[in-house]
Amino acid sequence: MRGKRERSVVNATALSLVIVAAVIHAGWNLAAKRIRRGGARFVWAYYSFSAILFVPVIAVSLIVEPQRPQWTWLLAAAVTAVFHVTYGVVLQRGYAVGDLSVVYPLARGTGPLISVLAAVVLLGERPGPLGLAGAFLVVAGVLVIGTGRAPAHADAADHAARRKGVAYGLLTGLTIAAYTLWDAHSVTGLGVPPIVYFGTGAIVQSLLMTPYALKDREEVSWLWREHKREVLIVGLLSPVAYLLVLFALQIAPVSLVAPARELSIVLGGLAAWLILREANAVRRLLGSMVVLAGIAAIAMA
Repeated sequence: MRGKRERSVVNATALSLVIVAAVIHAGWNLAAKRIRRGGARFVWAYYSFSAILFVPVIAVSLIVEPQRPQWTWLLAAAVTAVFHVTYGVVLQRGYAVGDLSVVYPLARGTGPLISVLAAVVLLGERPGPLGLAGAFLVVAGVLVIGTGRAPAHADAADHAARRKGVAYGLLTGLTIAAYTLWDAHSVTGLGVPPIVYFGTGAIVQSLLMTPYALKDREEVSWLWREHKREVLIVGLLSPVAYLLVLFALQIAPVSLVAPARELSIVLGGLAAWLILREANAVRRLLGSMVVLAGIAAIAMA
């Protein structure tokens, strides 16, 4: 009985971290959606800003961290950097050609479904029936939000853009599943401290993209001049949301953390409707209710 109560407290703490992360995540994706030009260079800009922010944080963490730094920490950070660079570029490309209300839900929905299945098959996790039901409700709600009909006045170009948005959303979901599973392995199996892990990954991400970004310095200058606010918002909020999830992964299983992150879909869908004035509002709100039901089931598991 005591063990079950302690596990419930741990899961509630992890869920609280993830909910805060979801709010922040929806906020920075709304900012990223506003960038119609810049693509990979915008991704490089905010990764670089995050890296600059975390250099002193990493230094302090290494000093106070009781464990001696290991080479496996650098390897783990390098692998997640590759996944995140792929994720950032594909997501930004999706936002350039598709609606937030299509790309974002599909990206965030397919990721946890794959993560939960992989956690069960590869990591041996055994979420209870209620937890699994909640995970699939989350995914079902995401699909309701992201796969509605196009408006009646949509032309061929609109339909093509929607198909591209769906494709990029699904591809982004695959990258999310990849880095989620690797992150869980890194902070639990390899024991990499989350702050060191993220900060080192951010530095590697910036270095990987620097040669491409600096091929067109005029484009970089324009991006900073016209979208400095978005670069700073995403560069600050993205790591905060990510670190909260890493800390949650240290104390709770992937099969709980990955689906619960998707509260951000509800917020992103509402932002797409109220702020960006995208269509299918009733369908989106219905999907949001299904997502919330799934999260409630996860919390009670």
